[in-house]
Amino acid sequence: MTTATAAPAVRFSGVTKDFGAVQAVRGIDLELQHGEIVAFLGPNGAGKTTTIDMVLGLSRPTTGSVEVLGLEPRQAIARGLVSAVMQTGGLLKDLTVRETVAYTASLFADSHPVDEVLGRAGITGIADRRVAKCSGGEQQRLRFAMALLSDPALLLLDEPTTGMDVEGRRSFWSAIRADAASGRTVLFATHYLEEADQYADRIVLISRGRIVADGTGAEIRALASGRTVRAQVDGLDEAVTGAIERLGGVDRVETRGDTLLVHAKDSDAVARYLLTETSARDLEITAQGLEEAFLSLTGSPGDTDTDDAEEASR
Repeated sequence: MTTATAAPAVRFSGVTKDFGAVQAVRGIDLELQHGEIVAFLGPNGAGKTTTIDMVLGLSRPTTGSVEVLGLEPRQAIARGLVSAVMQTGGLLKDLTVRETVAYTASLFADSHPVDEVLGRAGITGIADRRVAKCSGGEQQRLRFAMALLSDPALLLLDEPTTGMDVEGRRSFWSAIRADAASGRTVLFATHYLEEADQYADRIVLISRGRIVADGTGAEIRALASGRTVRAQVDGLDEAVTGAIERLGGVDRVETRGDTLLVHAKDSDAVARYLLTETSARDLEITAQGLEEAFLSLTGSPGDTDTDDAEEASR
């Protein structure tokens, strides 16, 4: 694997992106280093698609600059330094898995052997299967094999494990980890928060066109204050939930049948109330997880105008 320079794999400097009156990206400064696995998370309309499109050279920033391996994004892609694995499309259903990879390899002046990338993607056993007969997870692995042909220094993944079972996901991420150890940078977008927490070196959270958090899973969780109180409450009704909502330091109350979930900064006050004023049992207090941190840091999903702008840019 080769890189153009010793520059970061990706560098955003003061990047904004406007679509008419809508500002989809509102000032991003970001660097990804070689060999990092980075999860890119955010609610719908947050600016993820617009940001990734600029890395792929599909659009240009309104202000600021985007560099990929020290080059303009389109230059890096022209040199085969960047590959993307998208969630859908890009496959001819009548070809076999091997024929698909071989055809893609023929488009490059220099590529890895077909059998090698089939093995690295874990699909040697289905090489003679027609694409139409492959499951969604197997098709994602096929896209991964195709992306490896040019030995890219930067690999972008969009919902990479959609359709894979638990074992398939584990095997897939094992292959990704091995690639990153060789110096390849991996940037992936996913809705599986536990996957980001388990496999990413860094998590970048974006909301309303701005980066709101950047760090390890533990660091992201630490940014969300408070704890979650869970308890079983017989006869749980609005009177109980209303009383809890009025307690100081309560952020959110959820009910699931007789199960009560209270997200609060003062978990002791909530626990004291439940144990003395209600029939609560099996009470647990836990620190905020990544999902709670995600909701706390990103707030509500981006507005509809931003959603429409991202869709129009694709």
